[in-house]
Amino acid sequence: MNKKYLIVIAGPTASGKTALSIEVANALNAEILSCDSRQFYQEMTIGTAKPSPDELAAAVHHFVDCWSIHRDYSIGDYEREVTTFLNDYYKQKDIAVMVGGSGLYIKAVCEGVDTYPDVDKQIRMDLMTTLEKEGIESLQEELKVRDFVYYNKVDLSNPHRLVRALEICRGTGKPFSSFQGKQATKRPFEVIKVGIDWERPKLYERINKRVDLMMEAGLLKEAKSLYPLRALNALQTVGYREFFDHFDGKTSLEEAVELVKRNTRRYAKRQMTWFRKEKEMYWVKAGAPVSELLDWLKLQLL
Repeated sequence: MNKKYLIVIAGPTASGKTALSIEVANALNAEILSCDSRQFYQEMTIGTAKPSPDELAAAVHHFVDCWSIHRDYSIGDYEREVTTFLNDYYKQKDIAVMVGGSGLYIKAVCEGVDTYPDVDKQIRMDLMTTLEKEGIESLQEELKVRDFVYYNKVDLSNPHRLVRALEICRGTGKPFSSFQGKQATKRPFEVIKVGIDWERPKLYERINKRVDLMMEAGLLKEAKSLYPLRALNALQTVGYREFFDHFDGKTSLEEAVELVKRNTRRYAKRQMTWFRKEKEMYWVKAGAPVSELLDWLKLQLL
């Protein structure tokens, strides 16, 4: 085999990507690269639904538990590190499996990243102060005015994304979206994208159940241990922010848990909207025999 392949297994949170990726990797003598923007971090385990020790042992995994939340890690950093890793990896193997639900990170590896001008670091500090004092709604309203295009497609509940867009808007006087969508980078490997397709009500049931299991596994304790560090970018995410508000006395514990479920369902909906726009995505029905997918993949690899 002369060609090199990157098989991307994508889908919303709680869709069963980890289990499927392990079966595919083992069947094709491949190793797994995580493309979950939260599972990179060592201090976040339960709330990010990291692969279990048994799952990690079932196939070789990379880019899981590899950085501290204290590292300011960007999509560009991930793209550079993954492509460097793959350059060495493909000297030994022909197929790699990337698994995750972070669409922008997947896009960065498959197509390259958009480049943005450097701006004054004080702008980010000012935006973080606004976020802390006035809440995320203030950032949402500013973005709506400065860049309505990006406002309509960004995850508006993700403060890290809002801050990043607004610091470019403020620093350049141009919309953040004006720097996006440049010509894709040609990669020395072929990308095959596979998406897991769930009926929405069943997926939402899985999400609700998984949050309950996370609570039983100690999510509240994990969030409490991270509460003193709540201002870090890595912790501006579903599954932690809701408990930080609870610790601040803004919500009851019951309300916090329900908000985690609600916000996770909303996140899953946004993920599916993103992946549905992928023209070359091969969709597999949730629960379908893995053998059917493997047969299809082997045909693509001929």
